[in-house]
Amino acid sequence: MFALHFGAGNIGRGFIGYLLARSGHQVTFVDVNPELVRLIQERGRYSVHLLGAEQRVEWVEGVSALDGREQEVVAAAVARADLVTTSVGAGVLPRLAPAIADGLRRRGGRPLHIIACENMIGASAFLRDEVLKLTGGDALGAAFPNAVVDRIVPPFAPTGEDPLAIGVEPYCEWLVEEEAFVADVPPVEGMKRVANLGAFVERKLFGLNMGHAVIAYLGYLRGHRLIGEAIADPFVRAGLYGALVEAGLTLCLRHGFSEAEQARYAATTISRFENPALVDPVTRVGREPARKLGPQDRLVRPALLALEAGIIPRCLARAIAAAFLFDPAEDPGAVALAGRARAEGLAPMLTEVCGLPADSLLRRLVEEEYALLRSFDESA
Repeated sequence: MFALHFGAGNIGRGFIGYLLARSGHQVTFVDVNPELVRLIQERGRYSVHLLGAEQRVEWVEGVSALDGREQEVVAAAVARADLVTTSVGAGVLPRLAPAIADGLRRRGGRPLHIIACENMIGASAFLRDEVLKLTGGDALGAAFPNAVVDRIVPPFAPTGEDPLAIGVEPYCEWLVEEEAFVADVPPVEGMKRVANLGAFVERKLFGLNMGHAVIAYLGYLRGHRLIGEAIADPFVRAGLYGALVEAGLTLCLRHGFSEAEQARYAATTISRFENPALVDPVTRVGREPARKLGPQDRLVRPALLALEAGIIPRCLARAIAAAFLFDPAEDPGAVALAGRARAEGLAPMLTEVCGLPADSLLRRLVEEEYALLRSFDESA
């Protein structure tokens, strides 16, 4: 079975391509990095280092690669694929649409499932809409099931600095929207089809993504360099626990998860953050805070839903406030955001970045926490 995967980066090689190959699929990556494409074509294999208490190396064999700039070649591959997946970053998805649309025209209506494995709600539906713009609204037999993907892939520099080697945590989750499938698909180890995908999207966004951000922003404020160091700090850990409880109770009320089930998920999430083999800088995890502070993203959205459910999200408000004090020099957007908050006051930022109206209780909570955190930061 032939699987075509757009994106030969960390998630592509260390997660999706890895699972596809383990399931016996012939995997071809599509990427626009000519050096990466050349190396995969020449070697046909790469190593995946599973970073846990007992580290091990697995080899992904029999892979190939195509240059994503060669639309004719990529379209031909789409035309013969049994499954198409992506992990290119949500902003890049529109650039894939021309080759996919061209490939679908060549299939003669044969069904094809195209799954966008991106850190974005509704990524496959978004890609579908981009393709439909080019096909006159006809899906040409393709289905675009939305998905949730979850695996931490930190910066990794193995011995010898092999540019194709990838380090990943042992845990992974790949959930795909059951009701969107239109035909049988080749089995994929680790891919689970579920109903009510939206509940699992929020669980991941309000669990792993939110928790990671909380550790990064509070940890940065406390002067920590790595996620593993930050989570050992009682101040950071308390903030993480509190935020997970606030978001977790909200998820139970919204989606019917049992409190025991949600507690297990939160405990697993914390243990993943504690993995000493994952050397992950807080500055990497917290980068682009303006995006992560959006009204539909990992901090503001669960806090607003908590308020609707009658839960006061004090710990989430603290993390939001800390994000406005996150200003590593290597992140110009973060420096600009923090600088504006200090110079102009937090109020305009809460309107512009977080979409909070003047009468929002969350706005007041964040302003209170910001004043406290800033006073501690300046006295340190």
